[in-house]
Amino acid sequence: MSSENRFKASEKSSEKDFSAEDVKVEVAVDRPAESSDAWFREERKLVRKLDGRILPLACLLYLFAYLDRSNLGNARNQGLPDDVLGGDETGVLFDWVNSVFFFSYVLCQVPATIVSKLVAPRIWLAGAAIGWGICSTLMSTTFDFGGIMTTRVFLGIFEAGFGPAIPLYFSLFYTKQEMGLRMAYWFGFAAVAGAFGGIIAFGIQHADIDIERWRLLFIVEGIPAVILGVVSYFLLPDRPESTSFFTERERQIVLERMNRATSGDIGATVNKAHIYMAFKDWRIYTGGIIYFGLNAALASTSAFLPTILKDTLGYSDANSQLLTVPPYAVAAVVLTLFSMFSDRYQTRGIPIAIASSIGAIGYLLNLVSNNGHVRYFGVFCITSGTYTGIGLIIAWFAHNLGSETKKATGIPMFMAIGQCGSVTGSHLFPKTDGPRYMKGFGVVCGLEFLGAICALIMSASYRWDNARRDRDEGVPTADTKVNVSELADRAPNFRYVP
Repeated sequence: MSSENRFKASEKSSEKDFSAEDVKVEVAVDRPAESSDAWFREERKLVRKLDGRILPLACLLYLFAYLDRSNLGNARNQGLPDDVLGGDETGVLFDWVNSVFFFSYVLCQVPATIVSKLVAPRIWLAGAAIGWGICSTLMSTTFDFGGIMTTRVFLGIFEAGFGPAIPLYFSLFYTKQEMGLRMAYWFGFAAVAGAFGGIIAFGIQHADIDIERWRLLFIVEGIPAVILGVVSYFLLPDRPESTSFFTERERQIVLERMNRATSGDIGATVNKAHIYMAFKDWRIYTGGIIYFGLNAALASTSAFLPTILKDTLGYSDANSQLLTVPPYAVAAVVLTLFSMFSDRYQTRGIPIAIASSIGAIGYLLNLVSNNGHVRYFGVFCITSGTYTGIGLIIAWFAHNLGSETKKATGIPMFMAIGQCGSVTGSHLFPKTDGPRYMKGFGVVCGLEFLGAICALIMSASYRWDNARRDRDEGVPTADTKVNVSELADRAPNFRYVP
């Protein structure tokens, strides 16, 4: 194929998407039948190549992103309030330090993710990682409330450019049958971060050093993000049609996968009409409600779990750090198993409802029981249900919004709504409520049950829409190409993952 026929993007490409037919002609993919053994082997080989390059970097980046946003819980038990917050007897100042991250994170998510479509992915993701790594490291140099608040604000700004951009980035390379498990691997590193953070904090707690232990914690967990950002700049592939990561044959296959069932964009384009469509989509707001409850649980767990274990179970500072490890480790396994089931049976809503209910039951156990063993078991339910629900809902929207521009708008929209739950969760466990923390456990329990109900409503809605389109338009085959350039997920042949 000559180079002049390879990509024929018009000068108006920034105003519209290409149709599936346009993309197919431009990349000249002479794909054999679906059952072709040769094509299948090449595709599986390509997926392994993608997994080997993208997943390790994306997972490690999220590991340190989550460590850097959630290490306040460990720093609190290592003396941060006494050194920076004047003792903070009520815990109110610490709550604001924890929650201010989410204010900037929420405000910047939607514009940052839309703009990310106009920048090479490796440059965007690398810049975000270097930025938040520097901010996290600088937290170790603060000496007052204003200083640590400032670093947390900028930490939120840079991480807002990373979290919502990853599902969009993954959707360029992975199909909806593969997305759930990959998102599980990625988000599972948040649970790994919880376990890893407890181990690091435990080690630092016993270190014989001349500086405050919480300062060393920020340095140890901040610098690796900067290094990973530099590595990502050189190793992460850009968009499929422009990266040098693929051979020409691999590029043909990955572009066919990218345009399987729905047509993808070519190059850095933004479809303005799809931005407005996202803002009018009720399902995005309903997903935001689910994500709100899950993030209220996530924020309160990551920030206050060491304190809760110390207060409610009576463990020392060091042991309470160490006891956070098993619940997070179990959560990573449960998330992976649920995601494998979700991918295999192409359903997200029901597994999310089950996971959210498990998390709610964990809070309920802590609310009604005085038995330490029962409450610790409840912690396992909280982490497993919450982390699983978040991983699945991110995968749910990664392919259910149709076009890239609607995904670039809709994903950060529901995530921004959900992060308001993080602000709520940051204020639900003040010191004055210990050791029972009745208000915090009760509120988050109710929010997780509400999320389970919303997930079932959305799943039923998607199933009803699919059935109506099957009845009106006929059942599309696996090879049916859907032009989403005008209607996004409302295209007649588009089918949702329920």
